[in-house]
Amino acid sequence: MSSAQADLAGVVVGGEHPVAVMGALNVSPESFYGGSVHRDSSALLDAGLAMVAEGASFVDVGARSTAPYLPTQISEEEESERLGVAVAALAGKLSVPISADTARARVARVALDAGAGIVNDVSGLRDPEMGPLVRERGVSVILMASPDGTRLGQPVASVRELLAEALVRARAASIPDAQVVLDPGIGFFRQAPIAWDEWDITVLAGLDALAVLGRPLAVGLSRKSFLGALTGRTEPAERLAGSVAATAVAVLHGAALIRTHDVAETLDAVRVAERIRRAARP
Repeated sequence: MSSAQADLAGVVVGGEHPVAVMGALNVSPESFYGGSVHRDSSALLDAGLAMVAEGASFVDVGARSTAPYLPTQISEEEESERLGVAVAALAGKLSVPISADTARARVARVALDAGAGIVNDVSGLRDPEMGPLVRERGVSVILMASPDGTRLGQPVASVRELLAEALVRARAASIPDAQVVLDPGIGFFRQAPIAWDEWDITVLAGLDALAVLGRPLAVGLSRKSFLGALTGRTEPAERLAGSVAATAVAVLHGAALIRTHDVAETLDAVRVAERIRRAARP
């Protein structure tokens, strides 16, 4: 289990610090879970404030769904407008850092200008402008493993390789390791050589092996499809119990940050699992 820690916009995660929870909000009507979508700025702010009151250490805002099985393409201009308005509605009103969920550097720039302090990039800095932007602004970044079109092999080894490549890109952009957190990309490997739910389960069970990368792990599994495959719950709204169970497993295997739609329930699971994790140490 990694002892690495990172500074995400002034909040330290990893190492001996308590596992943190990041609340997930969306302003994208195409998002897979409608319960996370708040198009109205007032409703978005109310939801963000509620997450902070429930114990979220961060609030992550997305303006374009990244679900790989949905028609989610929107223009860079539309994503920029959505995300800029959303971040501006929250900035200065929440007592925790705001994370901008985007893989596009020009969109990230708008979000950072509006008050975001973290970039959550599901592409792992594949936009060549993103790394220099993150470095220029001195902000923190979450880099996710995502398929790049090459042949995938064993799940944990493939994810480890993709994350190592993202880390190389971050270092090439002179982003300090201390500002980088890695995400194994649960739910994003739909074209894997094995069933996608089996892929996600295998990665979740093998999180410990990613400690070799020397960075804290952020895991997002809230209400995702693999939970539906396991439980028969076809609707994301019905997957809270499965999400809580998977959260506990992620923490036991080394997660330092959990991204969730359900902060209060997730935080309870996190606190129980990290206490068990601590007790299990030699």
